[in-house]
Amino acid sequence: MRKTLRWLLSLVVLIGTVSVAGATAGAATAAEPDIKDRILAIPGVSLIEEKPYAGYRYFVLDFTQPVDHRHPSQGTFQQRVTLLHKDTGRPTVMYTSGYNVSTNPSRSEPTQIVDGNQVSVEYRYFTPSRPQPADWKKLDIWQAASDQHAIYQALKPVYRKNWLTTGGSKGGMTATYYKRYYPRDMDGVVAYVAPNDVVNDEDSAYDRFFQTVGTKECRDKLEAVQREALVRREPLEKKLAQYATDNKYTFTTVGTLDKAYEAVVLDYVWTFWQYSLLSDCGTIPADAPHATDQAIWDSVNKIVGFDSYVDQGLEKYTPYYYQAGTQLGSPTIKQPWLGGLSRYGYQPPRNFVPRSIPMRFQPWVMPQIDSWVRHHADHMLYVYGQNDPWGAERFRLGSGSRDSYVYTVAGGNHGSKVAGLAAAEKATATSAILRWAGLPATTPKPLASYDARLDRPQAEREQTLRP
Repeated sequence: MRKTLRWLLSLVVLIGTVSVAGATAGAATAAEPDIKDRILAIPGVSLIEEKPYAGYRYFVLDFTQPVDHRHPSQGTFQQRVTLLHKDTGRPTVMYTSGYNVSTNPSRSEPTQIVDGNQVSVEYRYFTPSRPQPADWKKLDIWQAASDQHAIYQALKPVYRKNWLTTGGSKGGMTATYYKRYYPRDMDGVVAYVAPNDVVNDEDSAYDRFFQTVGTKECRDKLEAVQREALVRREPLEKKLAQYATDNKYTFTTVGTLDKAYEAVVLDYVWTFWQYSLLSDCGTIPADAPHATDQAIWDSVNKIVGFDSYVDQGLEKYTPYYYQAGTQLGSPTIKQPWLGGLSRYGYQPPRNFVPRSIPMRFQPWVMPQIDSWVRHHADHMLYVYGQNDPWGAERFRLGSGSRDSYVYTVAGGNHGSKVAGLAAAEKATATSAILRWAGLPATTPKPLASYDARLDRPQAEREQTLRP
């Protein structure tokens, strides 16, 4: 009887203890602020919308930034930022394309590797993240890096684990500049296909690239189509005039339809290698001199897009062309196979920015960045594509670099990723990313299968000769 009573008493105590513990846990859970509330409690952050995304919370946000980080009192603007929240106990990846931010949720490759959170940042002066009125002198790489620094400082108290920064092309350049100006913020950098135009007027590396890229058969086919497009300038420009009329396109910024037409044609070979694979050479007209005007038009339009240099196509990319003409530099290639058919040569960025916006090139900026990477790169990974023209002038490491890597995807284009590297390099790169993220370098989840070909529908022909 006494044993039974003692047993019942123990059971009551146990149940009470469990109940109290459960109540305490419930109270703690109830007291834990929702992640949206925590984010919106940060000064300067406002919610635009929340979208569903399996396994995550996804927020489209505005972040109040100074127009000039050196003089914060001189006005602000709203910068578009998205947050893909998984867990505050996971690493965080800061991503930027260097252009507009997409408001549709997706994960960059480093985010997939570390299974973490992702903060995606729209580059300043790309709409809607543009001050009004726009003081274009405040569009430079230091101001943009300071935007990222401000966002990091605001979110770091919430996301306390390691941070990486990443981006492709101009986004890879942006990630590099951020590390240069704020070297203590990020625990690692993963920069894809990032151009490095150290001396703007020295572009012989591009000329050497086009002499050997792919196969001679493919190069000959591309060059023949390009020549025919200039030989047939008159009938094809009539097609462009009708195309512009039908779509209400204008040519005020570049100046004339003729300049816009030639700019598209001169991009043809470059853009093919930027976005296509060697296996795509089969889609190029085989006997260009005997091809129809329509076949030449269709090939150039598919690869480059005759809407690339109309006012309506250029407007979205004014910030890029402004930066190319003031700090980043831009390539000029000779294309000797065109003979005397070109009237304008590779046109400078100045031709693609409205004349109302003043521009002056700063030749000292990129050499300073290049020198810093060579002597101070720390926890930085660069991935390039073998057949990508933008990789002809790339970032290189020097004796002062630590735990940093430069790898090349065999046969890769401007969409090259870690997933496309040779097995040993892929393992080393993946291990480094995990290590920088503060995670054990165990076997990661399989990366997505690699396909260097980028899907470029008509509405997204936005990278023509833009990194």
